[in-house]
Amino acid sequence: MTAVSTSTIASFHLIRYGSAGAMKHMAFDRPLLRRAGGLLFWRLLGTGRGRTMSLGADLRRWALFAVWRGEGDLEEFLRASPIAARWRAEACEAWHVRLAPVSSRGAWSGRDPFDGLAARRGGGDGGPVAVLTRASIRPGRLLAFYRSVPEVDELLRRQDGCLASIGMGEWPLARQATFSLWRDHEAVRAFAYRGRAHRRVIERVRAHDWYAEELFARFIPYASEGTWEGVDPLR
Repeated sequence: MTAVSTSTIASFHLIRYGSAGAMKHMAFDRPLLRRAGGLLFWRLLGTGRGRTMSLGADLRRWALFAVWRGEGDLEEFLRASPIAARWRAEACEAWHVRLAPVSSRGAWSGRDPFDGLAARRGGGDGGPVAVLTRASIRPGRLLAFYRSVPEVDELLRRQDGCLASIGMGEWPLARQATFSLWRDHEAVRAFAYRGRAHRRVIERVRAHDWYAEELFARFIPYASEGTWEGVDPLR
């Protein structure tokens, strides 16, 4: 995996528990995250059953996306936080990846999680790429949006170069996100611009103003551990 020299970094953590009772952590973890040192931005996210933003929820699997002031702050969180201790003690499966921002556009809850940092970085060396997409869907566009999901989900399943992908949400239905891993930048471009199903959805998004807010960000995934559905997709 690529060695990256960086100060501010992001991380993504995908945790599977043994029962749907893990839902309570979505509430109880929030005060702990607000007090975490060096944590600049974070979102706790429920996960769907598909590869994209879908209606079906997996109540045993939850995700954390975070932006850290530096590598040391993430290290301290993983070493000393009660949240990370519970992951080690209770999770049936956990996967963690460290991410160097490469580019981003848009906003999340009215702000740029990277404060312009990503736009100043280089584009990597042709290795794996991680992509985060996030959208706040206008209430009047929800039906059209979810009608478009199955076609894109199927395209992702067949897409050469997509190593793994998961749909997530902050709120049921209206605030959705995806996190995906790709073989390289060319694989991302092939899906975005040469996949007809995806192109049609993007055209409808723009033409009918589906989103009140959106964010698209790319990263170099430079260190990972654990498993995601039995494997580490970056190894």
